[in-house]
Amino acid sequence: MSVRRVTGIETEYGISVPGDPGANPMLLSAQVVNAYAAPATGSLSSSLGATARPGGSRTRWDYEDEAPLRDARGFEVARRAADPSQLTDAPLRGDGRGKGAGADGEPGERGRWTVPAASDVVSAETEDPSTANVVLTNGARLYVDHAHPEYSSPEVLTPRDAVRWDRAGERIVLESLRRIAATPGLAPVTLYKNNTDGKGASYGTHENYLMARATPFGDVVRHLVPFFVSRQVVAGAGRVGIGQDSATAGYQLSQRADFFETEVGLETTMKRPIVNTRDEPHATAEKYRRLHVIVGDATFCEVATLLKVGTTSLVLSMVEAGALAGGPAGDLQLSDPVRALHEVSHDPSLRQLVRLRDGRRLSALDLQWAYFEAARAFVDERTGADTDADTVEVLQRWESVLTRLGTDVSSCARELDWVAKLQLLEAYRSRDGLAWDSARLKAVDLQWSDVRPEKGLYLRLEQRGRVERLVAEEDVRRAVEHPPEDTRAYFRGECLARYGPRVAAASWDSVIFDVAGRGALQRVPTLEPLRGTREHVGALLDRCPTAEDLVAALTGG
Repeated sequence: MSVRRVTGIETEYGISVPGDPGANPMLLSAQVVNAYAAPATGSLSSSLGATARPGGSRTRWDYEDEAPLRDARGFEVARRAADPSQLTDAPLRGDGRGKGAGADGEPGERGRWTVPAASDVVSAETEDPSTANVVLTNGARLYVDHAHPEYSSPEVLTPRDAVRWDRAGERIVLESLRRIAATPGLAPVTLYKNNTDGKGASYGTHENYLMARATPFGDVVRHLVPFFVSRQVVAGAGRVGIGQDSATAGYQLSQRADFFETEVGLETTMKRPIVNTRDEPHATAEKYRRLHVIVGDATFCEVATLLKVGTTSLVLSMVEAGALAGGPAGDLQLSDPVRALHEVSHDPSLRQLVRLRDGRRLSALDLQWAYFEAARAFVDERTGADTDADTVEVLQRWESVLTRLGTDVSSCARELDWVAKLQLLEAYRSRDGLAWDSARLKAVDLQWSDVRPEKGLYLRLEQRGRVERLVAEEDVRRAVEHPPEDTRAYFRGECLARYGPRVAAASWDSVIFDVAGRGALQRVPTLEPLRGTREHVGALLDRCPTAEDLVAALTGG
């Protein structure tokens, strides 16, 4: 029993050009992606780079095995009936006028995009900015998703590694901004690690957890809905304004909560569900299910990210084992989950009670304590004194945070985003007599999430040692270029680093080579996420100086 599980975090960044509210976000997002992919020469030179192929082309994303319309409830949505935003197995194209480019709730159309003259950053190859897509040597993917630059981390096994490669994504997009700023003719771009523009648009931070397919999906829904509703008290990013358009004055726990409208569903950009049913495992389908979690926030605080991933992994382990049928977390189903999600988020005092189906009324802290007690009992029973250090850390930090949230919320300001942000906002309110409907507070909220260290308020707190770091900065810097060594991301990233010009395409579950002497592209499947590790293939890669050697070794020819 462990928190060790194949996981990953996808982050869509908010994007703007200061002083130009009409700037085309699809084109801006393409600039961000292509700036990082540009050869490290001239004004774009940097120690951080992405693999480019000869002639400026890059390894493309392989969409062949993607199936975004397959539903975990046992059916598949007809393609003609799907909203264009659901067709993530092909690039989403705008209409040339920027329609639908500002939010993941307003997708563009699939058609021709007319782009202004190519610059040093937006190359002729990516004339359609929606196709900007880079596979990185750290095993991650950087691309344009619904008019936002998205960083999808490589697969990792531990919550600490989830933190490490998530923070690496911040460094990667920051490097893109610096390259754009150094390119003549391009306006500087600003990126925000947040989930709403405060005017009615929302963009996602998604988590992915590989779990056993044998687990009935109904059990997943039953036990995860109350957990996700209450998880905000630990993993919320905090937000000024209530309602999708922030029209009501106030402060709430979550950036995303107000944008959810249903309990279960396939969509991610409209009628957003607390539990998403997309059945796209990116792994051996008979063995695995990928739980695609869209209800979370983008968190900077490393403890919050660790707990977001670690506690969810623990709850999933209990669901897989059927260990939640009784005990303290046995029957926590909510009478109205969507309403409860909103109510919990809207009450930073943490006193709001939500109604359960059995008539009880509990707070979000009560619900979290029930899951914690169940997890601690489960771990003690299964592994006891042999529990691994990662699991012990998650349990200890979970208990500590819940205890202090119940007695002194401000004591969690070093660990939880929503508390740290609230403390900063209250300082402004006290000093300047500001009400919650103040435009200055909304500006502070936005500046909190700016990824530039000299501007972002969270990052300035971090520089001053006022938030807790779990991962050394040198480890984050290394994660910018290097993949995890204990998942298949190692094989993907190392192939790009060693044989980049010969890697024609890649995806989560394949690497495709274009090598001399072969009449067709050579696909190497990577369907098992725990193979392709350094232990598994490191020596093989070291023996193969060229892609031709590697393909020959793999095919026996």
